[in-house]
Amino acid sequence: MNGVTGRMGMNQHLIRSIMAIIAQGGIKISEQETIMPVPVLVGRNKDKLEKLAAQVGVKQWTTNLDEALADERNSIYFDSQLTKLRVPAVKKAIAAGKHVYCEKPIAETVEDAYELYKLAQKAGIKHGVVQDKLWLPGLQKLKMLKNDNFFGRILSVRGEFGYWVFTGEDEIAPQRPSWNYRKEDGG
Repeated sequence: MNGVTGRMGMNQHLIRSIMAIIAQGGIKISEQETIMPVPVLVGRNKDKLEKLAAQVGVKQWTTNLDEALADERNSIYFDSQLTKLRVPAVKKAIAAGKHVYCEKPIAETVEDAYELYKLAQKAGIKHGVVQDKLWLPGLQKLKMLKNDNFFGRILSVRGEFGYWVFTGEDEIAPQRPSWNYRKEDGG
């Protein structure tokens, strides 16, 4: 799990997803099989990784992505780091034969995103992108209304979404960090 020292990676993906699955005993596939995630935390800051690993009870962490990808026990690569760092890391994961799941956007350009798609297809790995907004009830309702021609001819659409990383502890929902809006900072 690369990039989990940031709010989204830590709260939404590590704590509220992977650690919650572990706490509930894994994902039961059948009477004979249960999938139990064994996360390896990957990032650039040793101190942050060490602190987070201790906080959530994860035994494995590293600042060496190549080392994590070389370990055959790690079959899935998850990336929630800065967008500007994602493409080279995902390319390494694909080359190492890992299945890939990424936060959005997967790249800064359509060309880079399409290249990752082609590489993943050629490698025969499973790959996906977090698309949580597509299935929200409100968006599904809008899609239905559009398909039913409720709005008539649509000339323009503008969607605005708040940014709330749910921690379970915040009284006031934190807003998107300002770097998310600056391409030069990886947003």
